[in-house]
Amino acid sequence: MSNNRLIGGEFLVKDLTWDNIFTPEDFSEEQKMMLESAKEFIDREVWPKKHQIEKKDYALIEDLMKKLGELGFLGISVPEEYGGLGMGFVTTMLVCDYISGATGSLATAYGAHTGIGTMPITLYGTEEQKKKYLPKLATGEWFASYALTEPDAGSDANSGKAKAKLSDDGKFYHLTGQKMWITNAGFAELFIVFARIDEDENITAFLVEKSQAGEGFSLGEEEDKLGIVSSSTRQVFFNDVKVPVENLLGERNKGFKIAMNALNVGRIKLGAACLDAQRRITSNAINYANERKQFGVSISSFGAVQQKIAEMATKTFASESGSYRPAKNIEDAIADNIAKGMSHNEAELKGIEEYAIEASIVKVFASEAAQFTSDEGIQIYGGMGYSKEMPMEAAWRDARISRIYEGTNEINRLLSVSMLVKRAFQGKIDLMSPAMKVGEELMSIPSCDVPDYSETLAQEKEILTNLKKAFFMVAGSALQKFGADLEKHQQLIISAAEILIEVYMTESTVLRAEKLSKENPGASSELAIKLAQLQLFDSVEKIKNKGLSGIVSFTEGDEQRMMLSGLRRFTRYNEYPNVVKLKTEVAEFLIKENKYVL
Repeated sequence: MSNNRLIGGEFLVKDLTWDNIFTPEDFSEEQKMMLESAKEFIDREVWPKKHQIEKKDYALIEDLMKKLGELGFLGISVPEEYGGLGMGFVTTMLVCDYISGATGSLATAYGAHTGIGTMPITLYGTEEQKKKYLPKLATGEWFASYALTEPDAGSDANSGKAKAKLSDDGKFYHLTGQKMWITNAGFAELFIVFARIDEDENITAFLVEKSQAGEGFSLGEEEDKLGIVSSSTRQVFFNDVKVPVENLLGERNKGFKIAMNALNVGRIKLGAACLDAQRRITSNAINYANERKQFGVSISSFGAVQQKIAEMATKTFASESGSYRPAKNIEDAIADNIAKGMSHNEAELKGIEEYAIEASIVKVFASEAAQFTSDEGIQIYGGMGYSKEMPMEAAWRDARISRIYEGTNEINRLLSVSMLVKRAFQGKIDLMSPAMKVGEELMSIPSCDVPDYSETLAQEKEILTNLKKAFFMVAGSALQKFGADLEKHQQLIISAAEILIEVYMTESTVLRAEKLSKENPGASSELAIKLAQLQLFDSVEKIKNKGLSGIVSFTEGDEQRMMLSGLRRFTRYNEYPNVVKLKTEVAEFLIKENKYVL
């Protein structure tokens, strides 16, 4: 699969076949064992304690993190020579997936420690720093925290005011500043802190040990939050804290790149962290609908409830499909880079950076799907869903933060398009040729040939190809008109980003369903095909809407009429699916199973 992988963003200009996409059904036996081990831990140690977790029990989360360390889950991606398991990127994703399903409080603590807390040291640390810190972080002897955000520096991370000044004897940096919304701050020993040295253009990263920081280091009170209530979140204050020069992480003035690459890892893993939550929410909703009786029958027999179950399952299936596809791309890219002679650190950095577009896409889609499923889950529970006695209320509150951290979804939408355009300007992806072809097609007479849809999902794949054309039509025309000033038109960019996101996630879903039908035909593959058809129908409707709002925002007259005609052409079905029938059949299958089964 490595030899056939597309480079980051290339999914827009090349069509993959089903046998070149990685799906959860492709997990190795070792990966399945890790999955079951993680799931068993959550079912045994976490799910029964959900009510306790919802009472701001920070000590419980710390204790669960220690147990995860003892089981090796904190060191999944840490190289073996530093006390970790040294497993591949897909395995780190699936562990994050299943560790995160029961509660956002543990998911956040785990993600912050293993992702943005440990990975920067793995990727940028000196040999001495790795030997000193990674074994402790991999076992849970120490916990890590990532201190980037400041009161006036959120999405604009490089504007932070925290300062670092080298001491006269050249042995220490004196660190002063304030950080906020810092996850794990209450129990972390090691803090990755970003500050500006003197008047440098960019920030620099430092490793600060709490026990060695002295009286200048202090913490604010625990934040009183909407969700993830037992995740320790505090302000951190540095008042002339002495940091040894050997604790500078990476290079001076290069901290912003460390921060951005750490966030790329965090974004795709945040997508994974939303998956098992969706599975559990959907399964709980199905189970409740089967048990709840109204008018003498289970509410799962009502069409309105079945519609919700089908839509929740569709979002969940799509989120899974789109998350593991780029995870394998990253793993393969790392292997390819090592084969080219790169060090493991450099290979991993380049591999992760290669798929930054896909990371942003996955983060946006999966986080919003988690919010959707939890909201619909509450609705199926009815009044009971609003009660803290039921799991839906906490799931809804926990889901809300996922659209904010690791870069807000608005920022990630803007980034996905801007990174794609940047790759085109760098010559890494040819966007102009397909954009020109789309322009020529708009001037041509549509074919009246009757297409052959005898192959599984043939119409769906044809429509996906056309949806990519819709992106080129909108984004290409906008870029041609505004050039470098396009970045000033954020609402237009977001419309283009919506098309980009739907294309990637839906293509992943359709190809996964086709792969299941080819390799494992049966009831599950038939269900997957129906879910893929529902996901495509939903995407087509969204792209119609976002394409329309984008086109009318910067065109008029004949140009506008031509592009609107093109949008209709590129979002057209030759044979519309019976969406109500599909939703009913999906729901009835899952209701019979009494859970989400894929």
